[in-house]
Amino acid sequence: MPRYKLTIEYDGTPFVGWQIQAEGLSVQGLLARAAERFASEPVAVHGAGRTDAGVHATGQVAHVELSRDWRPDTVRDAMNAHLRPHPIAVLAAEAVADDFHARFSATGRRYVYRIITRRPDLALERDRAWRVLRPLDAEAMALGAARLIGRHDFTTFRAVGCQAASPLKTLDRLEVERVAIEGPGMEVRVHAQARSFLHHQVRSMVGTLVKVGEGAWTPDDVTAALEAKDRARCGPMAPAAGLYLAEVTY
Repeated sequence: MPRYKLTIEYDGTPFVGWQIQAEGLSVQGLLARAAERFASEPVAVHGAGRTDAGVHATGQVAHVELSRDWRPDTVRDAMNAHLRPHPIAVLAAEAVADDFHARFSATGRRYVYRIITRRPDLALERDRAWRVLRPLDAEAMALGAARLIGRHDFTTFRAVGCQAASPLKTLDRLEVERVAIEGPGMEVRVHAQARSFLHHQVRSMVGTLVKVGEGAWTPDDVTAALEAKDRARCGPMAPAAGLYLAEVTY
């Protein structure tokens, strides 16, 4: 059966997450329904990774198998027609080999976390960034982030219910970037890249780095938290709204 790779963008705010659940709208479920409506057949959608409720994507990847050999642009446009008005868009569809798998063929995943520091509420960026009231020292955050790069036991930054077989992960990139914005405040972006992540790992690392940016922690405190291998030593977990699955590499 012809197999198609889909690159997908979505606003995660109204959804229970990527994965189909017993109740509530999911991104995976709506994609499957859109594919079924245009192809007139049941379609399973396999994603590169699960995102939690409220988490966004600018570069999620999935694959589907269809019984008919459709043109990729037809797959893209027909699915988008059936996804409206939900905030999900298939950015691209591509015919791929039968052994391609959106999850298991992936060699890396890149997330971006957005923080906006200002006292006024967010109007245009509500549910799309974490508003932090106090200014952040991005340079200090970058020094703290450097302590986490490499292969480590990330138990401290792992959700209690994480189902990964091992807490050992190799973090290839964790960078902190200042971004100029219109109006008051500043935007800080945290870029994280690895082959795979533990559940809540990125949000937990970001919450810890914000402690450093506020001056409450030092980079040495980040190292101590990592080496403790104790969830209780983690900083507060950053909210879902600022997190974006930006890219999946193959």
